[in-house]
Amino acid sequence: MNRTEFILVTALVLFVAFCLGWFANWLVHRFIRVPQSDVGELEKMAQELHEAEETRDQAITYLQQREAELTNQLSQTEAELSATMDGLREARHEAERLRAELEKRRAG
Repeated sequence: MNRTEFILVTALVLFVAFCLGWFANWLVHRFIRVPQSDVGELEKMAQELHEAEETRDQAITYLQQREAELTNQLSQTEAELSATMDGLREARHEAERLRAELEKRRAG
């Protein structure tokens, strides 16, 4: 094999390798390529996900506000209950004191 034949064979092998690589690339991109309808569907799903996240954030904010309101209301109710219990305790002591005084007067 002389020099010219070697160059031609090498060129032919490189050309065949190039063609096989190009064909393999074409096949891969043909099977991997996402159809336009799928792209539209993915965009729609992304938009719906974004809207769902916004709704979730709004719900979380509402729940936090509602929790703060209920906590405040519970604190006020507990304070009112404590004040009522103190008043009831004082009224019972006053009633006991008046009963004891009334019994002293009856006895005396």
